[in-house]
Order: sequence, then C-alpha cells, then structure tokens
Amino acid sequence: MLAEIDDPGGRRANEQLFAALYQELRRLANRELHRYPGAGVSPTTLVHEAYLNLIGREGVAFADPAKCLGYVARAMRGLLIDFARRRQAVKRGAGFHITDINTQISDEHDDGGESMTRLSDALDELAKHDPQLAEVVDLKYFCGFSFADIAKLRGTSERTVQRDWQKVRLLLHQHITTA
Repeated sequence: MLAEIDDPGGRRANEQLFAALYQELRRLANRELHRYPGAGVSPTTLVHEAYLNLIGREGVAFADPAKCLGYVARAMRGLLIDFARRRQAVKRGAGFHITDINTQISDEHDDGGESMTRLSDALDELAKHDPQLAEVVDLKYFCGFSFADIAKLRGTSERTVQRDWQKVRLLLHQHITTA
C-alpha cells in the first residue's frame, strides 16, 4: 500500500520496464527510421522522445512488456509523423528539394512523409472504431512481432490474428486510397 502512495500511476515500474526493453526499443526505432528515411533524428533520440512521452503521462501502467512495446511504438510513430509534418511545412521550405550528386540513400521512395501521414491518420481513425485491430497493426507493423507472437500475447489463435491482419490491411488500404 505504501508503494502505491509512493509511486502513483506506476511511474517507477514503467521506468524499470522501459529500461529492461531499451535495446528492443532501439531496434524498433532503428527499423522505423530505415523505413522512413529523412526524419532527421537518430534512433537514440527517437527512443528518448518516446520515453519522455511515456513518463509524462499520468496513470499509464502496463500489465506486460508487449503492451509497453505497443504503446512506445505508437509514440514513436507519432513522433515520426510530427517530424514529417514539420518537414512538409511551407515555412520550412517543403516545396524545395535539395539534391546532392552523391546521395547514399535513394530518394525515389521518399515522398516527404506524406504516405506516413496518411497511414497515421488512417490508423487513428481505425483506433476510434476498432482498437483491437489498431493494436494488431502496432504489434505487427511497428513492433515487428510475428502472427504467433501476437496470438500468444492476445490469447487467441494465430489464424484469428491473420484474419484480423487481412481485415485491417483492407480497411487501411480503402481509407488511404479514398483520402
């Protein structure tokens, strides 16, 4: 009981869980930054910004590491979306493209974060209507878990997770193409 008074909202437990998952979170951040080049931040910065997001929230506690990973993956996605939106802002010169003759990363897939912004908007809309499906996206796409891992975490069959994944892909595709 005294520990609950000392640590409202489980802040200390969240800090310990975050520390235990730090290497996995760095791996996730690195993966996301490779998926969306040009964010202008390092994996360490992205993980630390997500940590500040987590610690700054009152009453957020996680029952297991998977829930924490999902939450932090969403926070990282949100941060990358914010970086992309800032990059697109006209006052930041989003209309101008500076190129270099010896680029190491191909710019052919870089649309300035527009596709990432559309995906984020679609996921936010999905989370309002069906949070379970949005969680599948977070765990599969952003955390990189397999269908078997997600099934174990959710207490369902792998086939159920695969059906949810197919359903969410169709819903997201429909939302993105009509937007």
